[in-house]
Amino acid sequence: MKRAGVAILGLGVVGGGTYQILTEKREYFKKTQGVDLTVECVLEKNVERARELGVEEDKIANSIEEVVSNPNVDIVVEVIGGTGVAKTFVTKALMSGKTVVTSNKELFAKHWPELEAQAKKMHAGLFFEASCVGGVPIIRTLQEGMQANKILSIKGIINGTTNYILTKMANEGSSYEEALKEAQRLGYAEFNPTADVEGFDATYKLSILSSLAFNKKICIENVYREGITGVDKEDIAYGKEMGYTLKLLGIGKDTEKGVEVRVHPTFVKNDNPLASVNDSFNAVHLVGDAVGEIMLYGRGAGALPTGSAIVSDVIFAAKHDQYFYANFKNNQQGNKETKFVKDFVSKYYIRLSVMDKAGVLSKIAGVFSKNNVSISEVKQVSYEDGKAQIIIITHECGESLVKKTLDKLQSLDEVYGVKGTIRMED
Repeated sequence: MKRAGVAILGLGVVGGGTYQILTEKREYFKKTQGVDLTVECVLEKNVERARELGVEEDKIANSIEEVVSNPNVDIVVEVIGGTGVAKTFVTKALMSGKTVVTSNKELFAKHWPELEAQAKKMHAGLFFEASCVGGVPIIRTLQEGMQANKILSIKGIINGTTNYILTKMANEGSSYEEALKEAQRLGYAEFNPTADVEGFDATYKLSILSSLAFNKKICIENVYREGITGVDKEDIAYGKEMGYTLKLLGIGKDTEKGVEVRVHPTFVKNDNPLASVNDSFNAVHLVGDAVGEIMLYGRGAGALPTGSAIVSDVIFAAKHDQYFYANFKNNQQGNKETKFVKDFVSKYYIRLSVMDKAGVLSKIAGVFSKNNVSISEVKQVSYEDGKAQIIIITHECGESLVKKTLDKLQSLDEVYGVKGTIRMED
């Protein structure tokens, strides 16, 4: 039977869940996986936390040097987060020839090339299943389940915090501020929620996932990012009436014109499987040229779901002597030959506040026509004090054309303002 000693760096929510799974299921893993996994040490500055989890006193390390010099440690699990001390510790582990398993999407998205280079140099493993979409096995699906395919697109709800907020706004009519406060109360959102609500977390994940999906290094700088802080509950309600659900999506497409990667609020049709993914759950929709459509769904965060992904990597590393690295040119700048599409093509939902008088709609339609933006649907949704609100749904068109159209509309005396602009995906 194969044996592997594990060290855990950080015993927060995810680290605690990982420790629980490894210790409680040791005999189960022996029986079903043919591998004996032991937690040889943990590095946690809150010693009381380690004791509460049942870690033996002699297994609580005082420094990263103590961890990496331990001959019984084969695999180092990093669940500290961030790019400061976590990067230092992971680098030291790799330099010592230890295999590393991490859930740190920011660290991986920003420093993947140099970490992988170090792993290759020392013939160590570098695993990151838990960095994207919590307990959903999306990384291994891309690396080992889709080899027969050229992946054409990847779309997903890859941040549970924003999905919870948007679900609450849609189902209960809560404002963004009210929904965020509730998410913070439940522990879904941090005290400083910027990384989630401004789309940074989803951007890190999409950078990693699209790199694997398209076999091209996609740097975070290549990803267009737009968060949910500007979302109005009125637009969510109007969209719902028209058969659409609002989600923060990570979207990647590999097209003849180039790669497009973007994170932003998106209306999807109610019959789209992604529309029914609610609360803190995540889902990823893949399209391969051979297999067609695949969708993976599950919990995107939490102690045991994320711990599940970490332990799956630990087991894989313990059972395999050869490790997989990126099949593409993996450097910090990406491949200069990769073309990126910036003028995205999609349908648009546009809500305008306008004068309620004859000829206004005709004038607005003329602006759309002059800028080559075709209108699919028009609906008046409210009227008050001489003002009307109208919603326009466009046919597919380029981002640059929509921007020119909106700029022109803003200059019309009859238009009081563009109240909402949201991209749409079928």
